[in-house]
Amino acid sequence: MNEQEVAALDRDDPLAAQRERFHIPDGVIYLDGHSLGAMPQAVRTEVATAVDTEWAEHLITAWRRDGWWRLPETLGDVLGRVIGAAPGQAVVTDTTSINLHKALWAALDANSDRPVMVAEAGSFPADLYITEGLLAGRPDLELRLLGEGQAIEELLDGDVAVVLLNAVDYRSGAFMDMAAMTARVHDAGSLVVWDLCHAAGAVPLALDAWDVDLAVGCTYKYLNGGPGTPAFLYAAERLHRQLRQPLSGWWSHAEPFAFEPGFRADNGIRKFLCGTQPVLSLRALKPALELFAGVDMAEVRAKSMALAELFIAEVEGRCAGHGLTVLGPRDPAARGSHVALVHAEAFAISQALIARGVIGDFRGPDVMRFGMAPLYVRYADIVQAAEILVQVMDNGEWREARFQTPAEVT
Repeated sequence: MNEQEVAALDRDDPLAAQRERFHIPDGVIYLDGHSLGAMPQAVRTEVATAVDTEWAEHLITAWRRDGWWRLPETLGDVLGRVIGAAPGQAVVTDTTSINLHKALWAALDANSDRPVMVAEAGSFPADLYITEGLLAGRPDLELRLLGEGQAIEELLDGDVAVVLLNAVDYRSGAFMDMAAMTARVHDAGSLVVWDLCHAAGAVPLALDAWDVDLAVGCTYKYLNGGPGTPAFLYAAERLHRQLRQPLSGWWSHAEPFAFEPGFRADNGIRKFLCGTQPVLSLRALKPALELFAGVDMAEVRAKSMALAELFIAEVEGRCAGHGLTVLGPRDPAARGSHVALVHAEAFAISQALIARGVIGDFRGPDVMRFGMAPLYVRYADIVQAAEILVQVMDNGEWREARFQTPAEVT
């Protein structure tokens, strides 16, 4: 694609103005929003207000005066607009792993006569670690793993309590048909828990319309909340009264300030809270979520697919013969918002790209991932990233010793 064509795409982009709402360092092409989103400009003011005015001046009165106490729910409702959830069905709290533990435990408890969980064999490892932890304390439970290309019906029967699925595969980027898969799980009488980490903020979601039971996800990827901002948990309102969760902390009590000696769970979404919330992190997340208020997720999805298709076309057109192959679906509609390239020297290549200002990431043993975050990635960024990639491959600079040392964080 020539320079004029690329410039026209950026000029006509309905989301072009969103880029100004983010801080993008000079000289950086940031294609790692699927791992850590870029910082919204408004975060600086929001956190400064929380620290300098609310904490410093209002002190403990800020829990009521500044709305700290209700932040998990108020932000959950803001998030709900992004994931297709009516108010009162999502909370922002804890980590994805902790929320997944709560959700799986709740589903198992609701279907207590069914002793089987199903999860994807290729799931994000942390999800499988959580299922292993549940199994360790419950010798009566069985875990069945869904293989790649295997039909879910092969594993479903009257013993399956809950199925854990990833909306977007963390390696290949494959985007599952959530509505159809949810219906198939329900047909077997099972509940479904969705991991939305690589989907929320990047693809249109309609959890209520798709009849989803439970879902979890992080807020620091395409939602741009910042490193370690609290995750979220969605529970359909129709299930609130029957669901329990194992971490019965005081924030999930029906009347926390009654200080009763016994636990009595809240009847709504607050029952999925546990202990005191990290207010400063929640305040960093607030402007990031509010940023989506004026964004059309259909436009986000359209640009995401266009960016990915352009990147694939540029890489395949420029890097033929260098052993780079695209992992995952070739149909844009069947892919999330990142493109995965496979190469035996993926780690070294990714490090050489970072040294050149093109920031993606590496997932072992041989995958480079490039995130198409439509709110701040331009078409020109994609073409320039492909140009730099071909230079790195042509001149073999990835072979330099400085790019060969394994890193603790990839």
